[in-house]
Amino acid sequence: GAMQSHEVLREVLKKTSAKQIAAEMGLSLSLIYKWAEPPSEATGSGAHNPLDRVDQLLQITKDARIAQWVCERAGGFFITNPQTPTPHTYSLIPTTNAIVQEFADMLAVIATAAADNNVTKEEARQIRRRWEDLKSVTEGFLRAAEDGNFAAAREVLPAKPKV
Repeated sequence: GAMQSHEVLREVLKKTSAKQIAAEMGLSLSLIYKWAEPPSEATGSGAHNPLDRVDQLLQITKDARIAQWVCERAGGFFITNPQTPTPHTYSLIPTTNAIVQEFADMLAVIATAAADNNVTKEEARQIRRRWEDLKSVTEGFLRAAEDGNFAAAREVLPAKPKV
């Protein structure tokens, strides 16, 4: 499964000095080391680390913008894993149409923004959002294709009568 937050931080501390983190964040060195220890009620070692806090915030708010913000800060982007649907609900045509629609929406926003030969920060933000949506829908499509969900859908769906 996924790494625990303290395991991630233990790996991070192999590359970045705990002293530097402590100094730049104005925190004690022992706290930084505690972040990299497993939380244990019995021993009291391990401390709620910043990753646990972010996770808590995500669990409470159920708002992906928190993850999107973190990903953007790291120079990447956030994509929601598609729900694995039952074969009959995941048909190729609506999924393909969704990608085409997202692409069209993004192009429309780009065309509107560029119409006056100037792209404002707000317009750039709108284009970025559309681009993230397009990447997300396409990722869902690719995962379904890679998992063979589209092939399975053909077997389950009733054959269309020949006209």
